[in-house]
Amino acid sequence: MHRCRLLLLALCAPAAARAQTELPRTHRPVATVPAITPGDLMTRLYIFADDSMQGREAGTIGNVKGTDYIAAEIKRAGLVPAGDGGTYFQTIPLKTRTFDTTSTFAVAGAPLAAFTDFVALGPRPLESQSLAIVFGGEVGDSSALIAPEQASGKLVVLRVHGRGLGLRPLRAAPGVPGAAAVALVALDSLAPQVLAFLRRPRTVLDDNPAALAAQPPVFLISGAAAAKMFTTPLDQLTPGAPGTTATVAVRFAVVPIADPARNVVGIVPGGDPKLKGEYIAVGAHNDHIGLSRTAVDHDSIRIWNHVVRPEGADDAGKQATPEQQARVDSLLARFRSAHRRSSRADSIANGADDDGSGSVAALEIAERIASLKRKPKRSILFVWHTGEEKGLLGSRYFTDHPTVPRDSIVAQLNMDMVGRGAASDETGRTKDGAPLLGGPRYLQLVGSRRLSTELGDLVEAVNRAGRHGLAFDYAIDADGHPSNIYCRSDHYEYARYGIPITFFTTGLHSDYHQVSDEPEYIDYEHMARVANLVEDVALHVADLDHRVVVDHPKPDPNAPCRQ
Repeated sequence: MHRCRLLLLALCAPAAARAQTELPRTHRPVATVPAITPGDLMTRLYIFADDSMQGREAGTIGNVKGTDYIAAEIKRAGLVPAGDGGTYFQTIPLKTRTFDTTSTFAVAGAPLAAFTDFVALGPRPLESQSLAIVFGGEVGDSSALIAPEQASGKLVVLRVHGRGLGLRPLRAAPGVPGAAAVALVALDSLAPQVLAFLRRPRTVLDDNPAALAAQPPVFLISGAAAAKMFTTPLDQLTPGAPGTTATVAVRFAVVPIADPARNVVGIVPGGDPKLKGEYIAVGAHNDHIGLSRTAVDHDSIRIWNHVVRPEGADDAGKQATPEQQARVDSLLARFRSAHRRSSRADSIANGADDDGSGSVAALEIAERIASLKRKPKRSILFVWHTGEEKGLLGSRYFTDHPTVPRDSIVAQLNMDMVGRGAASDETGRTKDGAPLLGGPRYLQLVGSRRLSTELGDLVEAVNRAGRHGLAFDYAIDADGHPSNIYCRSDHYEYARYGIPITFFTTGLHSDYHQVSDEPEYIDYEHMARVANLVEDVALHVADLDHRVVVDHPKPDPNAPCRQ
């Protein structure tokens, strides 16, 4: 770590966290070894989360470079290709959907302005000369939502509470069966960066036109637009209250992406002739969020986020209190005083932890298992999914179009953000909103018993018997948790088909989805412990004399995920 990086950590972090080993901004790669080691992980991550990968956004040349690197590494390790046509790649059909600025939306004859009064989220166009409007209730109160017959063929308006909203509560908004379209009264409450994101073209998966046609168009609308839709103030409406009518002609331009979006898939064949046709899947996602439109000062934004937004992008709506702003100003002044000539303009979100850490941990596990003289009974299927950041698109495509029989996948072990978890990291919040903090050997587990009690028990037993000594935190896995983490990473796309999963993560931190998520801030010793645990669990599941028992109901694979 350069001296300015070390001082920044010392300024922001509690004393217990200040002993972190200094890490450089760059690192010279060295040859990897079969064992899972902190040095190997460091070598791999500095390559994979380098500026040259341009943030690895799916459908860009940076993600192509990242997936080329993974494929070359698993080829070198001797994994069998399991993608398309004997390759390591499964290309997913991504397209870019751009809002057509000639679109119109009027309520009772009064036109609404795009991105001021409404934002069209898609997924499909909508044309109607006379669309009836009805109030549907409030997001988060499913007991008061209107019935399908009340929504049938209408624009259903839903209230959304909160200020500075991010995308998370919007993604969790309920579907309204029968609705012609859904409008969420949330536009005024969006964090500025979320609105800026929504102005950008969206990347969509184009593999199921029938499912796309079945989804109602969704809009975000302002309070002023909602007021035009009803004669009674919104906060006085009851579900089912009729509104005025709308005239809508909303269209999109949809074109294929410029560069291929690819899952990387390889197999270490099992050693038992009878069981090698079954698979333990180990996964991570190879993409991140790419480039920002404007550069920011890396060190000042890192100080600000640590004080004001300890969960990074998940705290996007938080603004500094006067006390927090004073602390930021003080810390930044001290930093600038010590580094008058130090400035680091940054516009690349390298995603070292998210999910460079999971991707390189999976590479280490693959190299380790491929090197074993005695292979496990079942085969190990490694999948580096693309498009996770765009809505789990790569894992959805893989599980809908698997390159091995879907019912041959016994379990899936997913790693997403496994490189942090320090005592100074706010790793999330409990269901009741209390902050969670990392610590020595900290690891969050999600979903490990949601389909298979046996799998959850096995993970615990392996941790004890293998002397991994990791301290498991299940708080984020609580039923009804507002963060909805169970639905937010690639494991769920397997779970929706009834495949038992465990999601391993060290949780959130202030660099989450920021340009400051860099390899120099990763705890490689800790990441190696996590990777060794996941490898040990994979081998134990692969060597069972039976498939792990599924003793909980399987979900409807086409229904929305609810934790």
